[in-house]
Amino acid sequence: MLCEKCQKRPAAVHMTKIVNGNKTETHLCEVCAQVDNSVSFGLDPKWMLQSIFAELFNTPHTENDPSSDAGVKPNRCEKCGFTDAQFSQVGRLGCPTCYDVFENKLDPVLRRIHGNPRHTGKIPKRTGGTIELRREIEELKRELQAAITSEEYEKAAEVRDKIRGLENKLG
Repeated sequence: MLCEKCQKRPAAVHMTKIVNGNKTETHLCEVCAQVDNSVSFGLDPKWMLQSIFAELFNTPHTENDPSSDAGVKPNRCEKCGFTDAQFSQVGRLGCPTCYDVFENKLDPVLRRIHGNPRHTGKIPKRTGGTIELRREIEELKRELQAAITSEEYEKAAEVRDKIRGLENKLG
């Protein structure tokens, strides 16, 4: 297929636009695609990433504007000096200590993205038995706390016994 604009080179860029239900396809060569402004989507990946993290933190995105945080003292990691503003811009943390420093900001973000602030991925079948038991014990301990808080002592005793049984399996 040849370029629709110059009719000389093979089309390498294929665009499909759908506007108000009307679909139009355009096939351009690399040269014409670079020259044609309609191919430029105006998307800067760096800006998009920063906007995504700013939205996750519910903070307005301002590019390198220190006055935007006027009067607000940012959280700062004592170990690496990373700030929450840097995390909002970059999208990753500076060191393992940052996870503790920014825990209050990370939990809601992780819940929104993954549905859970803890990793609940796959567990290896051969070596994952103890991991599975520990997770179940942790879940039961949370259930035990909830039962005690709501003064359901019979249920709490049952959960406590389940925890003891699982802990005995762990050894």
